[in-house]
Amino acid sequence: MSQPLLGVTVLDLTRLLPGAICTLALADLGADVIKVEDPRGGDPLRHMPPAVNGRGVYDRLFNRDKRSVTLDLRAPGARDVLDTLAAKADVLVESFRPKTARRLGLDAVSLRTRHPRLIHCAITGFGQTGPYADRPGHDINFVALAGLLALDRTSPDDPPRMPRMLIADVGGGAMSAVAGILAALFAQARTGQGSTIDISMHEGALSWLAFPAARWLVQGGEFDAADLPITGREACYNVYRTADGRYLALGALEPKFWAEFCAGIGRSDLIPLQHATGDAQARLLSEVQSIIASRSRDEWLRLFADVEACLVPVNTVAEALADPHIAARRAVLPARGATVIRSPIRVATDPAVALDPPEPPAPGEPPVLGAHTDLVLEQAGFDPGARARLRSDGVIG
Repeated sequence: MSQPLLGVTVLDLTRLLPGAICTLALADLGADVIKVEDPRGGDPLRHMPPAVNGRGVYDRLFNRDKRSVTLDLRAPGARDVLDTLAAKADVLVESFRPKTARRLGLDAVSLRTRHPRLIHCAITGFGQTGPYADRPGHDINFVALAGLLALDRTSPDDPPRMPRMLIADVGGGAMSAVAGILAALFAQARTGQGSTIDISMHEGALSWLAFPAARWLVQGGEFDAADLPITGREACYNVYRTADGRYLALGALEPKFWAEFCAGIGRSDLIPLQHATGDAQARLLSEVQSIIASRSRDEWLRLFADVEACLVPVNTVAEALADPHIAARRAVLPARGATVIRSPIRVATDPAVALDPPEPPAPGEPPVLGAHTDLVLEQAGFDPGARARLRSDGVIG
């Protein structure tokens, strides 16, 4: 696959997961990502448990293929160093709360006044404006405020369940930031001007409500989760336990897939009942549960191997990583004692390459803290004497 961002330089001043995933996607697309870290320990993601062989797993997975520079942003003289780097960069990504960014001179107004061509992307919990702008928060706070935690309940009396995925961090923050940066790079190439990108993880999570709250958004009134066909109430879209204690996931929403499924289990008489309501739907679900429970998972998979019914196994993590389709797509790669999942964003100018890509290069090692400080500053024009003075002053590590 081609790397369309070759030649693009990204300064990554973020901390923790959203920024790390965002800039990793840019690095996978060919960008030179320079991770600017505090000399006193660096990004907290480096030290977040669990650790393997003394190194945090999240550091290993999400900081690969980047360069690390230490810079104490609070030290006198740090702004001059950062301005020198920013003058040569295309994109700067940061995740400070707005008041902190302003204090450090890293807010959009300050940076783009000094560097009009720079793309400034801020990934924050609540955005740059509004009453919550300077509040701290994490994924669970954002999805709770956005109403997503309230969705996973069969009745209002049920307690919310802890999500196992970081919806706001990854979907609302990291991927929204990638989309914004790519759009801004397109505008930069056309106009020569930079852009200001304001990413709110809270609003990113809120945007996920558009599907589950569609009726309420259009019609108003009381929100009712029963309006959704994905709540586990309907037989055509559900998870089923098999005879050997494994599970299958059925996503036969369209009538043609439901018809194929019913034929596959030998019960074409159930086809007209797909969207039955009330007790009739409950009886249908119970009937299908009993049928699926009569055979093992692999028996069902063999039976449906050539049937287009949207029936798949509920994989374990190990099974998901070893899936033959994933192997054929080269989506999972070994990387010096670890396994990495490639970015899902794939770009190729040649359709033949897109359809049959060559073996991708081996993922790079994540840098140790400050591994590239001298090299990056040398490339930016700081001679050995200047670097020595910065180091003795505590500006760099």
